[in-house]
Amino acid sequence: MTEKKTTKEKPKEKKLIFTVGKRKRSVARATLRKGSGIVKVNSKLTELIEPEMIRLRVQEPLILAGNACKAFDIDVVVRGGGPVGQAEAARQSIARALVEAVGKNLEERYVDYDRNLLVYDPRRTEPHKPPRSSQGPRRYKQRSKR
Repeated sequence: MTEKKTTKEKPKEKKLIFTVGKRKRSVARATLRKGSGIVKVNSKLTELIEPEMIRLRVQEPLILAGNACKAFDIDVVVRGGGPVGQAEAARQSIARALVEAVGKNLEERYVDYDRNLLVYDPRRTEPHKPPRSSQGPRRYKQRSKR
């Protein structure tokens, strides 16, 4: 007779976590790994991002996470859109990565602060309509009253 050995399996630790954040036309892809708390956006440290408003926007999830984010290195690659849209997409991808790494209590903190840290904003621009597509989606020809 063979005896079955019962061993307690450790939960599998993910070595890398990949997440995506989107805002308008911007798409940010974040890679989270064990490390010393270095966060880079497009190979640039978050402390060096200018203007200050955009830097603070990107750092919001890190500030809310507190010391939990100090154990991870995060690299974010952002493409498309403008500077503010890219900042919003980057903060969303960072927040999603930290929630996946740390857990539910951080997710609740993010949702209480700003739901857009974890959820895509579905608003998009309206497509232009055929006869006057260069003027915009709802522009009509001006009419004279007299």
